[in-house]
Amino acid sequence: MDDATDDTALFTIEGHTGVITLNRPRALNALTHPMVLRIAGALAAWEREPAVTQVLLRGAGERGLCAGGDIRAIHDDAKTGGSASIGFWRDEYRLNARIAAYPKPYVALMDGIVMGGGVGLSAHGAVRVVTERSRVAMPETGIGFVPDVGGTHLLARAPGRLGTHLALTGAAVGAADALLCGLADHFVPADLLPELTADLAGAPAARVLPRYAGHTPPPGELAAHRAWIDHCYAAETVEEIVERLLAVGEPAAKESAETILAKSPTSLKVTLEAVRRARELGTLELVLEQEFRVSSHMLRAPDLVEGIRAQVVDKDRTPRWRPATLGEVDRAEVTRHFDAPAEGQEPIFPTAGPRA
Repeated sequence: MDDATDDTALFTIEGHTGVITLNRPRALNALTHPMVLRIAGALAAWEREPAVTQVLLRGAGERGLCAGGDIRAIHDDAKTGGSASIGFWRDEYRLNARIAAYPKPYVALMDGIVMGGGVGLSAHGAVRVVTERSRVAMPETGIGFVPDVGGTHLLARAPGRLGTHLALTGAAVGAADALLCGLADHFVPADLLPELTADLAGAPAARVLPRYAGHTPPPGELAAHRAWIDHCYAAETVEEIVERLLAVGEPAAKESAETILAKSPTSLKVTLEAVRRARELGTLELVLEQEFRVSSHMLRAPDLVEGIRAQVVDKDRTPRWRPATLGEVDRAEVTRHFDAPAEGQEPIFPTAGPRA
């Protein structure tokens, strides 16, 4: 299960709780392929271990649980025409499904930054805890990619059109809005997390959480904006969504339109299609299969390399998208992303049936 030379993820058993600590604090605990494999191995071992009755996921450091996948590695792979990212996504998405179906309580402490792959590790769990420091997001459209790790499944199930809003803008939400959108279950003040963690070592989460979860999170923002969000994001196309946002007369809606227009036009259109298809697919595994197809196609598209270059590598924040505008994105190009996996990959769940 474990590699003693790799301390990027730590595995301990405290009482009856198997504890996973993501341990790359300088990189905001960004997820690597070896980390994915080791976490999957730990979950498999603990599933068979009667002494482990629940699992706890946490991040090292004060800044966050996990900022997502190691996108510099994805950038380098895509730039050189490699396929390592496809193997990473296959194992990562399988891990997301394992977490969602895990037979023992899986408790995720979503403290601080929780983005992209961090959402995949936490928001599919049975018990999801946010704090006043939580910032939860799927920001992929800003790097020429699309929400993955089951993110389109989660966002498609959010009330009204809130999920579409978060998917297109990549906006980060705090505790109250994460609870509203169904991305979390409980709010616990950050200064109580050490005590909560200690108590979980000695008792089941169902018995411990009620003692901590009676606090009220700081006010959110989305509930007050539901009317214009539901109206604007019900439009058929991204262009029409932007038009409605600009016309509705709300400063926050105008800001959302400007945010969207800065993202990859191709990513925006594929993301809107992905969220809407996810709503119809229903099960997480079917959605992850769809995301795997889309991700594989995106790896060969120019916007992924350019987006990561602009946001993470060079940090000039001026990506040159191709195509540059929404109107130039061909409908056939959007639907192509949902075709059979690129480069002949097998499905990630070849024998899986639908899950309720």
